[in-house]
Amino acid sequence: EMGAVENLILWEGFDMNRYIMRNKLTGEEMVVHLKKEESGEECHAALPGKETGTDFELVKKESFIEWVADNYKEFGCDLDFVSDRSSDGMQFVKGFGGVGGILRWRVDFAEINGDLEQVKELDGDDSDCDVGDYYDEYGFDDGDFGL
Repeated sequence: EMGAVENLILWEGFDMNRYIMRNKLTGEEMVVHLKKEESGEECHAALPGKETGTDFELVKKESFIEWVADNYKEFGCDLDFVSDRSSDGMQFVKGFGGVGGILRWRVDFAEINGDLEQVKELDGDDSDCDVGDYYDEYGFDDGDFGL
């Protein structure tokens, strides 16, 4: 959204769906990204307000790859697909999870990390989707991402 990505690199086998969900009470829409094997119930569980019983309806479900292919130009970037059939492609998939980008300018990841920590506080659970686990796994727990 900030336009920092010049080249978006996406694994051709990236297995993710993009859901647009609408709060039935307020009409507010939000986007949730989940792996294709995750069910609709997990999509509802990923939404804020689940503990208060807020009801959401599914507006649209589509493949993340198809959405990116249709919309990448709106973000001012180029799109490149990578296969995992080469050693470089396999390393990209394993190292970056299938999504990466070449940046136009330096991004303050410490600031972004602060935003993610706020999301973690709002979430309040210790599920497998813990933001802290992501940073620890890749050695980014110091907040500066090695820059």
